[in-house]
Amino acid sequence: MAEQESPDRTDHNITLDAQDDRWEWRRRIRADPKKHLIYRVLVGVVGGVLIIAAPLTGWLPGPGGIPLFIAGLAILASEFEWAQRLLYKVKDWVKELTAWTGKQPAWLKTLGSVALFCCVLIAVWLYMAVLGVPGWLPDSWESFLHKLPLLG
Repeated sequence: MAEQESPDRTDHNITLDAQDDRWEWRRRIRADPKKHLIYRVLVGVVGGVLIIAAPLTGWLPGPGGIPLFIAGLAILASEFEWAQRLLYKVKDWVKELTAWTGKQPAWLKTLGSVALFCCVLIAVWLYMAVLGVPGWLPDSWESFLHKLPLLG
């Protein structure tokens, strides 16, 4: 099996044409203009919904809306050149950030991890201060959490 080359980022038409697509089902859709228009609208709606949902879920504990934003952008990039260019920029930015953090001393990485952990704890605490302590937690946890400020 031949190794696939990465797309040429200097090409002004970087989305795939019907004959270039590696998936048969998408080749058939792109060959029919009506089906292709419907497909592009669906891709736009699904990708747009995920991107809109990203900031709405960003306040939740965990990674929040970052995975939703990236998934939405990846879906849009499968059909829209502007999204593909933006996705390339995001990927390059993540690679640069990963390389930069890899060069930092261990104490700074540890300090960053502790700071991130504290931010997550504060976010969870604020979440429970607004919405209340979940009833599905074990009783011992609930009684402990009710002793904390704003949760009692």
